[in-house]
Amino acid sequence: MSAGVAIQLDTEYGHIDISDETIAVIAGSAAMECYGLVGMASRKQFKDGIAELIGRENLTRGVEVNLENNRLAIHLYIIVSYGTKISEVAHNIQQKVKYVLNEIVGLDVAEVGIVVQGVRVSS
Repeated sequence: MSAGVAIQLDTEYGHIDISDETIAVIAGSAAMECYGLVGMASRKQFKDGIAELIGRENLTRGVEVNLENNRLAIHLYIIVSYGTKISEVAHNIQQKVKYVLNEIVGLDVAEVGIVVQGVRVSS
């Protein structure tokens, strides 16, 4: 995730800059509401081959925001609950994140990629 401003919007009332970190928090929070998700995983860090589960206060570590050629792409690194259908969980997260970013921020998200970093038995 690059530092700085990911999105710049011009409205009838003025100019709005939205940081990539803000977009990542919104996307991560939307994903956390989905059934079958244990939590977000760190994009880089594995301990003994197991993905690190990220707390709610660090959601941005599990979300990557890319803006290229005016196309917004979000990638979420997740840990799913054992016994759930991974493709269903991923699809639901994709739909939810795209919907929330469109409704809250007014963004047209071109892609929501999901990287399943692990499966855990939820408590």
